[in-house]
Amino acid sequence: MEKSKVLVVGGTGYLGRRIVKASLAQGHETYVMLRPEIGLDIDKLQMLLSFKAQGARLLEASLDDHRSLVAAVKQVDVVVSAMSGVHFRSHNLQLQLKLVDAIKEAGNVKRFLPSEFGMDPARMGHALEPGRVTFDEKMEIRNAIEEANIGHTYISANCFAAYFVPNLCQMRTLLPPKERVNVYGDGNVKAIFMDEDDIATYTIKTIDDPRALNKTVYLRPLENILSQNELIAKWEKLSGKALEKIPIPSAEFLASMEGTDLANQVGVGHYHHIFYEGCLTNFAIGDDGEEEGSLLYPKVQYTRMEEYMERYA
Repeated sequence: MEKSKVLVVGGTGYLGRRIVKASLAQGHETYVMLRPEIGLDIDKLQMLLSFKAQGARLLEASLDDHRSLVAAVKQVDVVVSAMSGVHFRSHNLQLQLKLVDAIKEAGNVKRFLPSEFGMDPARMGHALEPGRVTFDEKMEIRNAIEEANIGHTYISANCFAAYFVPNLCQMRTLLPPKERVNVYGDGNVKAIFMDEDDIATYTIKTIDDPRALNKTVYLRPLENILSQNELIAKWEKLSGKALEKIPIPSAEFLASMEGTDLANQVGVGHYHHIFYEGCLTNFAIGDDGEEEGSLLYPKVQYTRMEEYMERYA
């Protein structure tokens, strides 16, 4: 079967650059959107040029220029958006509505993968303010895609390891704790942690797979379903040092967002859903319209979290 041509939007971002590499590695003709808004951002430009050196093609188009977007998507079969949805970086999920309009008009795109990659927004109707905006916006994009009858795959990748694993799920830091660690509730609620390169690998695997068409694909590899206590134990074993555990009751954790900046309030809400409610693991996959990535692609050698932590030891 001939492999689809892929356009990555947001290809210089944290996940986007990995999706570009995965697409090239899996033998797809890969295009990366070069936006004139890049201006003087030399780091982004040099990254784009490095993709070009690796065999990707740069397509100049602007989200503010509908004609250029239509022309760009007309050259490919699949569009993958990796635009940022996190509040401590650039948050621009709704710009994807312009992409949906262009794909709809072009009429040739077989599949669109919008920027998802976290918790499944369809299961977060109960989410707390102000963090629920992430899920509301993602659902707005989904509704636009489905109303336009655009083929799609939604990737629910749970927790990006770099933000949750070395720091043992502590907020406002990416580094391992040295003396003590805050434990959410009893620390036994299960979450799911994914190496970011693996997320990209699974994502590209889905794009030509009929089993993933118009479905949500959850990434839930068995050995990466772990509680916070299990993560802490892995780090203590690796570092050879025991940490003091400080349990944080639910009410105290929620109260910690008062008077803080928006990004922190969003983070507290999301952490509460993950580590107190267990929103990543409190449901079974298997309804019509749902698949699990590590079952679809058992040959992918995914990174275990002990291995991920070794980089920081």
